[in-house]
Amino acid sequence: MTEPISVTALNQYVKGLLDRDRLLSQVLVRSEISNYKVYPSGHHYFSLKDAESSIRCVMFRREAASLRFRPENGMKVVVSGRVSVFPRDGVYQLYCNHMMPDGVGELAFAFERLKERLHREGLFDPARKKPLPAYPHTIALVTSPAGAAVRDMIRILGARWPMAKVLVVPVRVQGEGAAQEIVQALDLVNACRMAEVIITGRGGGSMEDLWAFNEETVARAIARSEIPVISAVGHEPDVTIADFVADLRASTPSNGAERAVPHQGEVRDTLAHWDARLQRAMDQTLQRRREQLDRARSSPFLQSPLRSIQEKRLLLDYQQQRLVHGMERQVQASRERAGRLAAALEALSPLRVLGRGYSIAQKEDGTVLSSIEQVTAGEGLSLRLADGLVTCTATGKEKHRWQKRN
Repeated sequence: MTEPISVTALNQYVKGLLDRDRLLSQVLVRSEISNYKVYPSGHHYFSLKDAESSIRCVMFRREAASLRFRPENGMKVVVSGRVSVFPRDGVYQLYCNHMMPDGVGELAFAFERLKERLHREGLFDPARKKPLPAYPHTIALVTSPAGAAVRDMIRILGARWPMAKVLVVPVRVQGEGAAQEIVQALDLVNACRMAEVIITGRGGGSMEDLWAFNEETVARAIARSEIPVISAVGHEPDVTIADFVADLRASTPSNGAERAVPHQGEVRDTLAHWDARLQRAMDQTLQRRREQLDRARSSPFLQSPLRSIQEKRLLLDYQQQRLVHGMERQVQASRERAGRLAAALEALSPLRVLGRGYSIAQKEDGTVLSSIEQVTAGEGLSLRLADGLVTCTATGKEKHRWQKRN
């Protein structure tokens, strides 16, 4: 006998069994909604029932955000999701990923599911879309070679931009195997670098007719193409998965051809416009240069170069005279200043004093006497006069009377 286990362990075991079942991991259920409730958390809880049974369902907020209609009790719907167990209650329920009203059709339902999944992966992100070349040399048409669409595209490309080479890569665009041929053609054009732009598409038809361009393999082939891809499928109201993934969506094959290349007439008009602007700019430049040349020709220097040299010589002579006069004035001012200084020095000279009858008494060693205290009787002295020197001997000394009284 096996060991007893807890309820939690049992529920977890059953949950594991259901989660590993491949059939229950993705089921489609067509039934009627009942007990539909939306909780503040954003999660949707309801049941699906028929005449004999019912199953509890939950659609979490993230999945519920993709709903394009408002579910109501009694509404017939088609739901996809997985079956599992909620361990707390031990009740199995359907965890819904998608829901759409019954009667929309399986193709429309598959379209919406693939569209949402690729959108979450980022395949529709504008940031990853490649710009088209302005003037393509080669354009590859991945389409049916027998349809009216390819003839329209070739005609329009030839009329708008005949310089471009148009390469038709024939594929089936409808029926079994069409999607695989489109994928192979896209990969071949990229591998061989056969063109600078790819236009893939076909004429209008029902959703079933256009379904090859709703296949996931085609969408991923377009997404991985290094060459820009234009999706030109059906008529203007028709929308395919390829339109969302392509670098540019055209409303029709003819519109795809129009948007792939410029119009030669418009390019000619543009070139003519720029040619006229360039011509005007050149004419204006030439006119300005002519005017500058005329002004240069009328310049006195060019008419008589020696005249300018003579004028410079006259200016040089004038500057030389100014320099000489300035130096003479400077020398005269210096002489006058030297004379004044000499006169002042002469006025202070002791020789001038001697000339007025005074003399200077000195000892034999040249010491100038300023007091009788410096002299002793019998000492030899010299008297300096204005015109010579007298030697003598001191025989005595006497102070002035007024100095004795002091």
